[in-house]
Amino acid sequence: MMSLFLTGPLIIFLIFVAPLWLFLHYRSKRNSEVGLSEEDNERLQSLSVKAEAMQTRIDTLERILDTETPNWRRRYE
Repeated sequence: MMSLFLTGPLIIFLIFVAPLWLFLHYRSKRNSEVGLSEEDNERLQSLSVKAEAMQTRIDTLERILDTETPNWRRRYE
């Protein structure tokens, strides 16, 4: 009697869920191995350039603050 309750869901799982699960798993593996798309790569390069420009601005602002207000770092650290 107990094996009857387990056999039905097990068969349904093996026929429908397991193949779909395996298909989706290996499809996502294949997509993740491909890497970045051209659009993503361009966006990454653009963000990298913007980050470098922002870092240059921050360095400049810190130098200005160091000359005008030498103790500003103690207040904010």
